[in-house]
Amino acid sequence: MFLNTMGGRFAGLALAGAALAAACAGSSDQPSEENTTAIVDLLSTRQVIRGFGGANILPWRPDMTVDEVNTAFGSGPGQLGFTILRLRVPRAQSEFGPQIPTARIARSLGAAIIASPWSPPESMKTNNNHIEGELRSDSYEAYAAHLRAFAGYMSSNGVPLHAISVQNEPDVTVDYESCYWNAAQMLAFVKNNAPSIGIDVFADESSAFQHNLTDAILNDPVAAANLPIIAGHIYGTLIEPRSLALSKGKEVWMTEHLDLDTSWNAALATGKEINDCMNASMSAYVWWYIVRYYGPILEDGSVSKRGYVMSQFARFVRPGYFRVSATASPQSLVDVSAYKSGSGVVIVAVNRNSSAVSQTFAIENGAVATFTPYTTSMAKDCHQEDQIAVSNDRLSVTLDPSSITTFVSN
Repeated sequence: MFLNTMGGRFAGLALAGAALAAACAGSSDQPSEENTTAIVDLLSTRQVIRGFGGANILPWRPDMTVDEVNTAFGSGPGQLGFTILRLRVPRAQSEFGPQIPTARIARSLGAAIIASPWSPPESMKTNNNHIEGELRSDSYEAYAAHLRAFAGYMSSNGVPLHAISVQNEPDVTVDYESCYWNAAQMLAFVKNNAPSIGIDVFADESSAFQHNLTDAILNDPVAAANLPIIAGHIYGTLIEPRSLALSKGKEVWMTEHLDLDTSWNAALATGKEINDCMNASMSAYVWWYIVRYYGPILEDGSVSKRGYVMSQFARFVRPGYFRVSATASPQSLVDVSAYKSGSGVVIVAVNRNSSAVSQTFAIENGAVATFTPYTTSMAKDCHQEDQIAVSNDRLSVTLDPSSITTFVSN
């Protein structure tokens, strides 16, 4: 990373010789194109991308309207391009039905459906209450059957789940629907009961992506075989690779985060956050409520600035793409990630500077003729710009002030 410093170009001093004056006049503290170039290596593949999305949690919020679902999961101009929908697993089977309508439309638009329980049925818990408590040791089989029943209900209604969680945030004490699990309990359930659920299981959805619950599972070969996805939330924690999970060949998903700040700077920060998650080898990024005043869709049905920022990834980095190696921070306050699928290449650049920035991308081990940029800023909403030609495997661009731009190969 190179920082701009004061001084710029130095004028010659009166007492200096002519040669020294000329040398000083030609010097600069500004970073050169070479030392700010972002290298994009198309042969250096990283994790598979499963997608980006958000949650529709019933009955805590009104169900999404048809228009809102189309806006969230459609991939055209003015739409978000989401490909993951997260649902709540109800405690009572009588509440399964309302989960279907939105999920069915989202799936018809190509979305993968995942689901998380906030609490097992009260009768299975140590305190017989939907708040706090633990799953009784004699209820593990019954709880697995409950999760299987929800997955089966969704599938029989045309909405098969991609995966189901064991428990939302099992490591926190809260005053709403919840259940506490320790590492031994989570290990025992995944090892002995997860296979009977009948679909892929993910865990542990720690509020701060803690390691202790899932590390116990990953270090047990039998249990690890039953857990294809390691998932967590990123409240109050650093975003970093889950090295043990990745070494075991597991996908890592970020399945919940929110920020109540609705300012433009906070919306752009969500773009950096998604970029950071991708560069930490996560395969998915899932926001909290899709429709909320701080979410990607506002309660009047319009797309928020945060929504347009999220669409810079979701519309163009589609399920099945792979992240490729790219210089993550080629210059101060510029954040980069890159992706490919076949001959298609996508580069995302976040410019957190208050001024425009010149940025060059060097494309290695692959040929791209042109890119089409799409930009979101305070003035633009995923706006399509003119094509830019690649010259000598280099893409040289100017990033708008305080913006996120996605470059899509043609």
